[in-house]
Amino acid sequence: MSSLVWVEIDRDAPEHNLRQLRAGSAAGVIACAVVKSNAYGHGAAQIASLLPSAEWFGVNSLEEGLELRSFGITRPIILLGHVPLSELRSAVDADLRLTVYNRETIAALDSLPAGAPAAKLHVKVDTGTARQGVLPEDLEGFLELVKGCRAVTLEGLSTHFANIEDTTNHAYAEMQIRRFNAALATTERVVGRLPFIHTACTAAAILFSSTHFTMLRSGIGLYGMWPSRETMISAREKGGAVAQFRPALSWKTKIVQVKTIPEGSFVGYGCSYRTMRKTVLGVLPVGYADGYDRAMGNRAYVLVRGRRAPVIGRICMNLCMVDLTDVPGARLEDEVVLLGKSGDEQISAETMAEWAGTINYEVVTRISPLLPRRIV
Repeated sequence: MSSLVWVEIDRDAPEHNLRQLRAGSAAGVIACAVVKSNAYGHGAAQIASLLPSAEWFGVNSLEEGLELRSFGITRPIILLGHVPLSELRSAVDADLRLTVYNRETIAALDSLPAGAPAAKLHVKVDTGTARQGVLPEDLEGFLELVKGCRAVTLEGLSTHFANIEDTTNHAYAEMQIRRFNAALATTERVVGRLPFIHTACTAAAILFSSTHFTMLRSGIGLYGMWPSRETMISAREKGGAVAQFRPALSWKTKIVQVKTIPEGSFVGYGCSYRTMRKTVLGVLPVGYADGYDRAMGNRAYVLVRGRRAPVIGRICMNLCMVDLTDVPGARLEDEVVLLGKSGDEQISAETMAEWAGTINYEVVTRISPLLPRRIV
């Protein structure tokens, strides 16, 4: 089926990137590939099929977990977000691991009918992010509550870092590591040693081997992107091998109209752009409904025939316009690269993030899930 806007996924990139993330890990440390939010916009079905060596998958919601099961994935899947109390049985029946931190969740699991499968639980500790998680001072009581629940198996402990990738000063992350180690000691005293201890997002996996424990739980690096410039700088300052990530995603469209407009013509809504010369205008069938950020109007460029073509005028819901004057021979239905390579030119997610005033995570995650993802 043809499409005017689509995403291409490099077949070899996810496994390559996973090998880069594993490089500093001890033998026996397994990997949980985080494929939440449609695999950071890359396509959950496609990415899962391209990660045969990932032992686990991580998603945010029950719906995402059930979707992976519908793809035929039988490997362990952990739900990192909240599962509605009324839907816990569905998660347990699908053999989805639960991240828990609410007493109400434990009570609801304890009230499931006799004969229900045992729920496999991972307690999340809030070590300083102030998001989901049990506060350290409440952990012992929470673990005792879990111990008293008849229909659960406690198999994991986790946390998440607040300031490990946005800075080169890792004092706060190191404090969180100390808090987690204290929580781990409490857990071992109350319930014994657990098989799955996981804290390592991409930045932690790269910078702190002390966060690896028994399982990496990484996302952005799998897709060939650094969490931040600061993470890359910190990795280089530590010395040794630096991860060589390969971007997995390209985003493309086609020109749907070419026309020449005179000098002094206004382009798009609000008349925010006025041509300074006779201009060859290209119309592209992509807009903010597809995830192409409205902030990129009059700031971004696309690649056509290996050349840069500036985006002119405002980004519309389903369209945007580009200046093709300096792209000789550009014609109807020529391929246009929004994100990726064309000839010697490249547009990265980081470049797009600068245009839009955001981060690379958001650039790729907001690409519409309705667009086809093609493995190439």
